Amino acid sequence: MEKGVMDAYESKFNVYACACAIVASMVSIIFGYDTGVMSGAMIFIEEDLKINDTQVQILAGILNICALVGSLLAGRTSDYIGRRYTIVLASTIFLIGSVLMGYGPNYGILFTGRCIAGIGVGFALMVAPVYSAEISSPSSRGFLTSLPELGIAIGILLGYLSNYSFSKVTLKLGWRLMLGIAAIPSLFLALGILKMPESPRWLVMQGRLGEAKKTLFDVSNTKEEAEARFREVKIAAGIDENCDEDVVKMAGKTQGEGVWKELILRPTPAVRRMLIAAVGIHFFEHATGIEAVVLYGPRIFKKAGVTDKQKLLLVTVGIGLTKFTFIFISTFLVDRVGRRKLLLISTTGAIVALATLGFSLTMVANSVEKLSWALALSIVSTYLYVAFFNFGIAPVAWIYSAEIFPLRLRAVGHSIGVAVNRLMNAIISMSFISIYKAITIGGAFFMFAGISVVAWLFFFFFCPETKGRSLEEMEEIFSKRRSKPRNEGVEIQSRSNGGV
Repeated sequence: MEKGVMDAYESKFNVYACACAIVASMVSIIFGYDTGVMSGAMIFIEEDLKINDTQVQILAGILNICALVGSLLAGRTSDYIGRRYTIVLASTIFLIGSVLMGYGPNYGILFTGRCIAGIGVGFALMVAPVYSAEISSPSSRGFLTSLPELGIAIGILLGYLSNYSFSKVTLKLGWRLMLGIAAIPSLFLALGILKMPESPRWLVMQGRLGEAKKTLFDVSNTKEEAEARFREVKIAAGIDENCDEDVVKMAGKTQGEGVWKELILRPTPAVRRMLIAAVGIHFFEHATGIEAVVLYGPRIFKKAGVTDKQKLLLVTVGIGLTKFTFIFISTFLVDRVGRRKLLLISTTGAIVALATLGFSLTMVANSVEKLSWALALSIVSTYLYVAFFNFGIAPVAWIYSAEIFPLRLRAVGHSIGVAVNRLMNAIISMSFISIYKAITIGGAFFMFAGISVVAWLFFFFFCPETKGRSLEEMEEIFSKRRSKPRNEGVEIQSRSNGGV
């Protein structure tokens, strides 16, 4: 890519592209709200509907099982109807689920609403990062693609605040208001998102070059940058780089035929490494235990020694504030520091925090007296874990898998990563209570600390740096152990053992 174009990438920030990414990320706020609000709502649902721990775990985790299905459907759906209309579909499905959960006369209806909402979540988690990645320049792609994760953090915080606010309402009405109110922003988002432009890369896949070029001019800083990006996308889609007129709709491969074969059955070495990196990073995002803290925060703090319901919900708000703060900070660092470095720093801090949390909870569990220092250490280490996790692992997981796949494989490849993400989320959500009953709650967090050590090793060996590289350069990065130096003299090295 020409040096002048790269200079434009690094010196300017496109406001319109940012606005598009913000709107797309609003669907993540709704999902985050549902995750956060369920943490506190379960306390009241358990009391009102008289459900047991097994039913609580199933209710907590079923959203992610259904999200797994939604994310797998979303990849092909977004290739057929476009990224924008897939976001509309996600909002509509979530609206229906929210209404049913807010109605919730019994466990069956509540469960059904949560299942429907989960399908909408799967669509949202797959399409929002892909859309943001596809409209952004290399220099700002990390920032814009991390906005959906920031949206989740905002939603979780709002959910915790909703828990605290509605906890003072009557038992039968309070938790239903907590869950049902999410239908309102879902409706507005489904309508408002229609004013967004379609992804230029999807338009190229459809042969609609005129529309794609116009959109690229809107989301690029200069004419030269738009032309260069347009040329790269056409080459990636198998279209003559000198062609500027609309062409016949891309046949076969660009519409999904052969995509699964290219990803799973007969991948090239580069694509195989991309898939391993995407699946691995999403696996470890939840295998390290974040959902246990986000969803079962009140239970953890109760085990640490906080017994009053109001205090439990208030101290849980701290998790939401910490998550939002450090996600917000990381959005400004991911394009400067780099994905790989943030992953390694984040995981190192998470290992220390999880081990400390395991120690403090073990001390509380084995003491006959109330240990104020262990209670304080439990709260501080929980916040530290959330801080380190959201400083790197949380945003980078979504950025990374949304940007590394080739254009023809991106939607489906990312959807596989999201499916693994939701599967691990569901496993932790639906088993955490059983795990800590089997090995103690302190033992559960020691286990998560051990898994985090394995995660650090995976990130070190299998996740090369992608900062500042165009989406069309990713195959080069994953084809070699050391990628070619950039024109500016910046060298990106993957540091992997497996030829990544």
